[in-house]
Amino acid sequence: MKTKISAKLPARPRVNVITLGCSKNIHDSEVLMGQLRGNQMDVIHEAEKLNNNDIIVINTCGFIDNAKQESIDTILEYSQLKDEGKVGKVIVTGCLSERYKPELEAEITNVDSFFGTNDLQNLLTSIGADYKHELVGERLLTTPSHFSYFKIAEGCNRPCSFCAIPLMRGKHVSKPIDELVKEAKFLAKNGTKELILIAQDLTYYGLDLYNKRNLADLLRNLSDVSGIEWIRLQYAYPSGFPMDILEVMNERENICNYLDMPLQHITDNMLSSMRRGITRQKTVDLVNSIRDKVPGIALRTTLICGYPGETEQDFQEMKDWVEETRFERLGCFTYSHEEKTHAHQLIDDVPEEVKQDRVDAIMGVQQHISYEKNQQKIGQTFKVLIDKKDGDFFTGRTEFDSPEVDNEVLLDASVDYATPGSFVNVKIDRAEDFDLYGRIVK
Repeated sequence: MKTKISAKLPARPRVNVITLGCSKNIHDSEVLMGQLRGNQMDVIHEAEKLNNNDIIVINTCGFIDNAKQESIDTILEYSQLKDEGKVGKVIVTGCLSERYKPELEAEITNVDSFFGTNDLQNLLTSIGADYKHELVGERLLTTPSHFSYFKIAEGCNRPCSFCAIPLMRGKHVSKPIDELVKEAKFLAKNGTKELILIAQDLTYYGLDLYNKRNLADLLRNLSDVSGIEWIRLQYAYPSGFPMDILEVMNERENICNYLDMPLQHITDNMLSSMRRGITRQKTVDLVNSIRDKVPGIALRTTLICGYPGETEQDFQEMKDWVEETRFERLGCFTYSHEEKTHAHQLIDDVPEEVKQDRVDAIMGVQQHISYEKNQQKIGQTFKVLIDKKDGDFFTGRTEFDSPEVDNEVLLDASVDYATPGSFVNVKIDRAEDFDLYGRIVK
């Protein structure tokens, strides 16, 4: 076993933050970086060029096997660089560290410190910084400045059998509305035009603070913040869905007609085993009701293939349902057998190749649906937010698309009146499976 070695560091070394995993980790890294900057520390996100006195902070993911392996590989990479004298200190935080701290400390001994998901103050202290309460709501963005992942709650109270999030993030804790409005104003003042609301379960928001589901009130308050032109909802749980948020969508123009609601499966026996608290019929009724109340809404969902006990009949029923429902956006993943979850006591009986074949089949269906829906957009004009310039094209999104996971709009970059972060009107001339091509119209 290696001996832990800590290099002698200058009084104010540079802190290089590495972020792995989901948008919630991106948010957490940005909060950390904001605190470090508030302590007058030199902080950078994922620097390509390393200094030999850098403090490396790795914000890890521990959700499923592939993510855990990526986190472990990254820790090993930077601990090796520390051995070689190319960085000064390595600190690990986030979900993997929360879930497996004793094992990591025993196996990777040259890491200076391991912290969990709620250890921000201790992490700051370990590198000579103080937690500053006056900086609550302030962050150093790692995304393009015109959009921001906006975390409204931490943790989860849901009992889903396959999910390890409560093991890593704890119980659901909502942030107060006034605190979130303060954060939104700070972001808007610094150029943010789109808030992407995230939590493990948006629809549970407020129960712990206000004794009621209070997402609708939060949305009204956020939509009043000057400068915020789009508000997008991600990760809404279907059981107990608060229908009043649909009224707010219709009331407020700056709330996108977009809803990300992971449904995971559709057969009653799978939903029951997954402990989702909903049935097939209630799911179908909910989807139909949402579409009735918000005409033209883009519904995004995610599904799991290969959950323990999933039969060919279960899979075919889900595939048929995807064809019938015609979601605007859809992602599909193979089941990961996670220790300490409720489902871990079940036999992981679907072979990996069968899981992947089922995912491929579902995504094949969705590809055809997406192509048909995109073809219907040809000739229509949409408001598009330009995200970046890439070679000869600008890349942007409509209100029906979230960054990184959804469709993109590609535009000729020769025009001189479009810049990243600007809104333009785009007429769609051509469409593919997951991309739209258009031209800016004044």
